[in-house]
Amino acid sequence: MIDPRLLRDDPDLVRSSLRRRGESPDAVDALVAADAARRSSIASFEALRAEQKQIGRQVAKASGDEKTALLERTKALSAEVKAADASQSAAGQEFDGLLRALPNLVAPEAPEGGEEDFTVLHTVGTPRDFAAEGFEPRDHLELGTMLGAIDMERGAKVSGSRFYYLTGVGAQLELALVQLAMSTAATWGFTPMIPPALVRSRAMEGTGFLGQAADDVYHLEDDDLYLVGTSEVPLAAYHSDEILDAASLPRRYAAFSPCYRREAGSHGKDTRGIFRVHWFDKVEMFTYTTLEESYAEHERLLGWEREWLDALELPYRVIDVATGDLGSSAIRKFDCEAWIPTQERYREVSSTSNCTEYQSRRLDIRVRGLDGDSGTVPAATLNGTLCAMTRTIVALFENGQQADGSVVLPKALHPYLGPVLKPLASA
Repeated sequence: MIDPRLLRDDPDLVRSSLRRRGESPDAVDALVAADAARRSSIASFEALRAEQKQIGRQVAKASGDEKTALLERTKALSAEVKAADASQSAAGQEFDGLLRALPNLVAPEAPEGGEEDFTVLHTVGTPRDFAAEGFEPRDHLELGTMLGAIDMERGAKVSGSRFYYLTGVGAQLELALVQLAMSTAATWGFTPMIPPALVRSRAMEGTGFLGQAADDVYHLEDDDLYLVGTSEVPLAAYHSDEILDAASLPRRYAAFSPCYRREAGSHGKDTRGIFRVHWFDKVEMFTYTTLEESYAEHERLLGWEREWLDALELPYRVIDVATGDLGSSAIRKFDCEAWIPTQERYREVSSTSNCTEYQSRRLDIRVRGLDGDSGTVPAATLNGTLCAMTRTIVALFENGQQADGSVVLPKALHPYLGPVLKPLASA
C-alpha cells in the first residue's frame, strides 16, 4: 500500500495517479475522511484513557463522598473507554481496508492510457519471411504434435480445457529451459529457490493478488490456501515481518515454480494450444532493495530479460506498459514480447515490474541501517519473469520451424537437446 502520509500531505498526487490509471479519484476523498475519523477516534480513546488513569490515582487518595463519586465515574468511564476502543478499532479497520484497495502510484514516465497505449522502447531481430522461404508456417500446436511434444487432447481428458501434457522432446525442452534459466540467473547473482506453490491469504493479499486479479486465483477453501499464479507471491512473503540490514541489499532470488491461473478475464482468448493455460511452470526473478535503488534495479532486471531472449535468438520487442494496464502493485512495468509468426504479432513472454514499497508495507518488510541511520524504512520489491515455459516453447517452435516440421534450436540449448528437434516418423 502507499504511504498514508501522502493522503494528508499531497492528496492531489494520489488523485492524479488514479486518473492516469483510468480509475475514479473519489477513493481519495473517502480515504481522507476515513483517516480523519480514525485519528479523531484515537484521540477520543486516548483522552478517556488518560482520564481513567488520572481518576485511578485520585481514588487511592480520596475518601468518603469524594471517593464514592470517583468510583461512580470510574464505572462510567470503563464503559466509555470500551466503546471508544471499539470505535477506534472499527475506524482503523475501515481506513486500512480502503488504503489496501488503493493501487500504487504510477511512475511519471509510464505512458498514459489503456492496453494498446504502450510505448515501444526496443525492437530486436527481424521476423522471418516465410513466404520468401517458400512455405507457410505451422502454429506451435501442429508443430508440437508432429514432434510428439504436446498432447492437448489427453490434457483436456484428464484435467479439462487449457490443460496439456508436455511429452518427449517437449518435456525435455522445458527441463532444459529450467536448467539454463536457473544456472544463468545464478551467474547474475540470484540465489536459486524452489518455493511453495500454496500460500496463506496474507501472502496473496500482501502482494496485491486478491484485488483486481482475485478472479484469476485458485482458492482451496477447506485449507484456506491459495495456489500461486507466480512465484513472486512466495518470494515477496519470504521476508515478511522481517527487518533487513541495508548492507545485505540487494537480495536477489530466482525461483522455479508451477503457476496456476483461472484466466477468468480471458474467456475465449488464445484457446488453441499452450499459449494461455491454467497451469504452467516459470522461473521468476525477485529483488529486495531500497526505494532509491529500485529504479536502477528495474532497468537491470529488464537487461537480464533481454540478455535471456538474445540467448534464445528470438525476435522481440520491449514495451513500456501504459498506466491503465498496470497491476495494482506496480508503478511501472516493462513487457518483453516475442514475435509469433502464425499470429503475425508480438506476444508477451516476460515482464518486469517495480513495486516500490507497496508490497513491503503490506507484508511489513523493513530496512535498517540506511545511510547509517538506526531507524527503519520499508524495503522496495521488484519482480521479473525470466522464463515462462509454455510461451517460450511456443516462440521457439514457431520461430525455429523448418518446412519439414523440424525445429532449429538456439545455440544455448544445443548442449541439452542438440541443434534440431525432428518430427516423429509417424507424424
